[in-house]
Amino acid sequence: MKLSQIVADVTSQGELAADVEISHLAYDSRCVRPGTLFFALRGVLVDGHDYAKSAVERGAVAVVVEQPVDLPDEIVQVVVDDSRYAMARCAACFYDYPAQGMLIVGVTGTNGKTTMTYLLESVLKQAGYTPAVVGTISNRMGDDAVEAEHTTPESLDLQRILAEFKSQGADALVIEVSSHALMQSRVVGLTFDVAVFTNLTPEHLDYHKNMESYFAAKTRLFKEPQIYGDFTAVVNTDDPYGAKLVRELNEPLSVGMHRGADVRVCDVEQTMQGTVATLETPQGEITVRSPLVGPFNLENLLCAVGAGLVLDLPITTIEQGLAAANRVPGRLEPVDNTLGALIVVDYAHTGDALAKALEAMAALKPQRIITVFGCGGDRDTLKRPAMGEVAGRYSDLSIVTSDNPRTENPAKIIDDIKVGIERICPNLAVDGDPDSVGKCYVVIEDRHEAIVYAVNQLRAGDLLLIAGKGHEDYQVIGTQKIHFDDREQVRLALEQRARREDGHESDQ
Repeated sequence: MKLSQIVADVTSQGELAADVEISHLAYDSRCVRPGTLFFALRGVLVDGHDYAKSAVERGAVAVVVEQPVDLPDEIVQVVVDDSRYAMARCAACFYDYPAQGMLIVGVTGTNGKTTMTYLLESVLKQAGYTPAVVGTISNRMGDDAVEAEHTTPESLDLQRILAEFKSQGADALVIEVSSHALMQSRVVGLTFDVAVFTNLTPEHLDYHKNMESYFAAKTRLFKEPQIYGDFTAVVNTDDPYGAKLVRELNEPLSVGMHRGADVRVCDVEQTMQGTVATLETPQGEITVRSPLVGPFNLENLLCAVGAGLVLDLPITTIEQGLAAANRVPGRLEPVDNTLGALIVVDYAHTGDALAKALEAMAALKPQRIITVFGCGGDRDTLKRPAMGEVAGRYSDLSIVTSDNPRTENPAKIIDDIKVGIERICPNLAVDGDPDSVGKCYVVIEDRHEAIVYAVNQLRAGDLLLIAGKGHEDYQVIGTQKIHFDDREQVRLALEQRARREDGHESDQ
């Protein structure tokens, strides 16, 4: 494809120095090959302009830059105001606008995005669509799934993924839209048919600095119709930021528990087996049956119903789609055991998400709640004491451990968590024995040992929540990514306990 065709939407600089043939696009100089158009992106830690020369040495024949770079005269430089926006437009063109003709549903918010994609995927399948899903856990269509590297891929990768999905028959897309994606133009080139706002709670404040900036980033999806389309928004108004957003939009569809919502709950029954709820909607009454549990999942179900209504899907289709949706990996995912206890693995990694998970668990009235959790390193430090405080409030025994420490000292992260937990629960278990005091906590830095300890404490009727990693099957320690799956670790700990109690293994 000719360069002039690719950049037609992003430059007004007149005739290009040369109209070269482009066979490949890249924003990472290491991925450049002969015939590449290279995009120089400015990042938090690195500036792609510094790698333009390396890209040329690897075969780039043209570069998109925000300022001219010292390169050989024969290399075409396309100067733009915003390289990321330009990349999104150029990638859409290069891959022949794969999003055109697709029904597109976007989901944004701090928590609930991944669960929403599973719900909406099931509803769209029930409606006869062949949906593709792009999100935190995987990019998938049907049984084909590829592990996701980011909640929302870079625009170039996204357009390539969509082109592959479309060639395989996808006619709909459900996509998680992160705040980073909106700030970095990753979903430019997609015209949405509906978008959902789930909630907003403290997260990514190392990037956004404060909640108002975070809110502004999230709401760009709803306030820039010239870019993302003039669609009807579905907004959870039980969330304070959702209530604020509704006041700023033109005729959104509100969902919530309160009577003022367009889609609201009349009656609900929740058990560990799932949720049954009757909802009032502008199109009539809907009965929702789902294996999902907890008040926060009821909010997700409300949002999914709202999206289905905006898409003019029949009520029976919405009901059947939600009933058919599977449990979401790593979201209150139960692990079978023979102890008479309930063991659940969840992705909750913010104070709000942990509170919602523990509220759902507390509603089941277990004998004791034991919580294993930690916080990621090189990330927002403010959520550490917040998560500690939440765990201390809801748990009989809190086990503070490592999550993904990355390049931070794990002990320092744990100290930050303890500031919050000790506000509520100042008791440290004596010699690691939770029966030595009442409500208490222990610190076990090694996550494997923490899970083993937690499993060994379980009695019939107890509930164990292992929070923070959910579906993730790795741990990042230093700069190394090692295999680590909380669900696997629980099963190993259960096997170890069973062997020991059967007399086949001595105490360690």
